[in-house]
Amino acid sequence: MKTLNVKVEQFNGINGPVKNQFVIRTSQGTFFQSYRSVIAFRPFGGGKIQIDKDYWDYSKTTGKYRNQFLNETRKETEEKIKNGVYLLKSLN
Repeated sequence: MKTLNVKVEQFNGINGPVKNQFVIRTSQGTFFQSYRSVIAFRPFGGGKIQIDKDYWDYSKTTGKYRNQFLNETRKETEEKIKNGVYLLKSLN
């Protein structure tokens, strides 16, 4: 059986570790999870960032930390979704 290399860490916001927000590092890329929902996936190797179609903008808290994970504003994220820079997918 092949061993998966997965590391789960508490998300570090501007003021340090944040409860219920996680970064999951895998051999394919990095996921951002808010509570029990995966919000975004940043693949290694130059693939398009994937955003969960149902939960990407679920709440103010999710949005705040999603913005920090992506290093951009909600408006910038919306524009990238609209222009096909990001893929909207079901990540959950």
